[in-house]
Amino acid sequence: MNPIYERSGAVVTVRRARPDDAEAVRAIRNHAVERSTALWTDTPQSPAEGVAWLAAHLERGSAFVAEVEGEVAGYAVYGPWRELDGYRDTVEDSVYVREGRHGLGIGSALLDALVAAAREAGHHIMIAAIETENAASVRLHERFGFQDVGTVREAGVKFGRRLDLTLMRLALSR
Repeated sequence: MNPIYERSGAVVTVRRARPDDAEAVRAIRNHAVERSTALWTDTPQSPAEGVAWLAAHLERGSAFVAEVEGEVAGYAVYGPWRELDGYRDTVEDSVYVREGRHGLGIGSALLDALVAAAREAGHHIMIAAIETENAASVRLHERFGFQDVGTVREAGVKFGRRLDLTLMRLALSR
């Protein structure tokens, strides 16, 4: 699997992540931690934490990166939505694009690969938990058929603000 997408003159290649992608993924993730409301934590990952976090996704086969001009320009993962075994067929997605690389179709290419992989793995439902004001992420998920299933008001706090969480759902098995 190495789907190639082209948009706005940029060639985007999506592939399964590898252990040597850990630092590039961590840099994208930490940028989101430090500058956005996409990840509701104030604590950036250390290099060791980044390696361990990615390793769990690699073991599950649920991590992808997008490359543009030889650079990791985004990543996507899915993982368990909840830890109890009753939720074993439900996963949650995360899609992040490197600053300065938005608008090239990277998020779409990554989500396409992620949904396909989750289907192939036999999962039933994919959940997207999105900070409500992140209109770009909501639109991305809508384009893939995710349906809004509700908003949890003031579910989190970041940068001194209470944040709402929009939950979206995609049926993977038909």
